[in-house]
Amino acid sequence: MKAIFVTGGKQYLVSEGTELYVEKLDNEVNTEVQFDQVLFVDGKVGNPTVKGASVVAEVLKHGKQKKIIVFKYKPKKKYRKTQGHRQPYTKIVIKKILVK
Repeated sequence: MKAIFVTGGKQYLVSEGTELYVEKLDNEVNTEVQFDQVLFVDGKVGNPTVKGASVVAEVLKHGKQKKIIVFKYKPKKKYRKTQGHRQPYTKIVIKKILVK
């Protein structure tokens, strides 16, 4: 069974057992989180979401991605600005896809 759900402004295509990295969630590690914004489940397309469908996942860990360098530069103006950024994430594993 496959489903498409929305979290953090992004859409993810998943099946049971899929591990993925999503935008940081406020849930504790080893707890379950339920996503109710399901756009597609096994041929059922929602308008905009499938009623009664949800995706249940378990939070595995929280962390930060590798650092990226943001470098701003304006030629001939002696303007250079260097800044780093590490995006926080949450790793989850899909446990169940529920359809009513």
